[in-house]
Amino acid sequence: MELNEGIAFLVGAGPGDPGLLTVKGRECLELAEVVLFDDLANDALLGHLPDSCERIYVGKRSGFKAYEQEEINALLVEKTRQGRRVVRLKGGDPFVFGRGGEEALALTAAGLRFEIVPGISSALAAPAYAGIPVTHRGLSAAFTVVTGHEDPTKGRSDLDWDALARAGGTLVILMGVGNRAEIARRLMEAGRPGDTPVAAVRWGTRSSQKTVRGRLDQLADLAIQSPSAIVIGAVAGLNLSWFERRPLLGISVAVTRTREQASRLSAMLRDLGAEAVEIPTIEVVDPASWESVDTAIGSLATFDWVIFSSPNGVDRFIGRLCKGGGDARSFGGVKIAAIGPATTARLMAFGLKADLEPNRHEGGGLAEALLERVAAKGLRFLLSRPQEAREELSDALRSAGADVIEAVSYKTIRPSTLSEETLNRLDEIDYITFTSSSTARYFAELSSDRVSGLQARLKAVSIGPTTTRTARALGFNVVAEAPETEITIAGLVGALVAHVAESGNSRSAKT
Repeated sequence: MELNEGIAFLVGAGPGDPGLLTVKGRECLELAEVVLFDDLANDALLGHLPDSCERIYVGKRSGFKAYEQEEINALLVEKTRQGRRVVRLKGGDPFVFGRGGEEALALTAAGLRFEIVPGISSALAAPAYAGIPVTHRGLSAAFTVVTGHEDPTKGRSDLDWDALARAGGTLVILMGVGNRAEIARRLMEAGRPGDTPVAAVRWGTRSSQKTVRGRLDQLADLAIQSPSAIVIGAVAGLNLSWFERRPLLGISVAVTRTREQASRLSAMLRDLGAEAVEIPTIEVVDPASWESVDTAIGSLATFDWVIFSSPNGVDRFIGRLCKGGGDARSFGGVKIAAIGPATTARLMAFGLKADLEPNRHEGGGLAEALLERVAAKGLRFLLSRPQEAREELSDALRSAGADVIEAVSYKTIRPSTLSEETLNRLDEIDYITFTSSSTARYFAELSSDRVSGLQARLKAVSIGPTTTRTARALGFNVVAEAPETEITIAGLVGALVAHVAESGNSRSAKT
């Protein structure tokens, strides 16, 4: 095989929950040069792609060219033939009603290499997330998965509905919402009792998941919509609900942190049932000059305290230290202060333990904690800070007689633009999170031509009082704020959960 020989990966994206992507699937995305994706694959999975990856949407959203399957096959062949690593990202499993077989045949006919990366099918995942086991001792010893997309009344149906009725066990029907009345009629005529439990799981495993339950003789009249997996059988009468009890189910939340830092907050939101929409409004880059940091590193042993006011300050300062040949030993006997638990955790990653962390996780709280701990007069403090920062901490220490040296270790900037697709998603969002004043300010700037009325409509959640003041000054409706004793991502999420519970906004709160 030549090194420049192209290869296509038909990757099963799973049913919707981005956490259900396989490790192999993630590895393919991380190395992809081209990706072809549609609406059945969760947009969050695109975060695994390299920035240089060519992204081609082949779905059917309004405003985009609609691709027929033959066109997708041709595009897949064309990109692979160019000698590139191509990923065809498909919802569920490529070979379970995913038309992956057709794409593999096209690649085979073209003499091109390909691999199949199986995914978790919605036929299994949707019932599981609805608390319905497809097999269960004493109720179902087998399950059958069929498509309901073809018309069961046509003479050449590939499905023997009479045999399916007689087979018993669990029947899972995908793409059958439109034909459900005829399907129910055929099954009952063939002997399935009308009181057989049924359940339809719409958008299984996603924040918008909704399960409707009933009986087979009610299936035609149940209020269900596509896309839904329909489960027919005794197991559909079991209700081992777990996913739809999550406190943020049905809530869409925008995450405005940097792309690198968004994953933890997004994961916490998804674990609670929310849809996390990542809209990075801030980027962390090198400072205009490293002079202040390099000077501080060269005289590190002369300081009494080194203060880190953010995880970014830790990463950038210690990263520069290590690049110059230093390591944790360079701190010697210097004491270290961290503004909060996230900063403390980043220090621990470099083998450094914070000597002080305030109860109130902001500049004023850190200053108070330091001044309670030591007599600052005559002491030397080094503060690793962004290029633009509030002076509250350094001013308080200087007022107490301390010598404060500031090392500008990074700066934050606003991305040049947001994609049209991202801007369009703003109308779907219920809440927006701000983890700093900069994220609020930059969001308002990025969406300025589309923001008319948006600040008042979007419910904002802030990480602390400083960020809240900035957001409100920009016109945002801040409805929740992390407590001053926990100005952290966990505190922000906790504030959101409490607000949703009080207002009854989540679907789980309404059911």
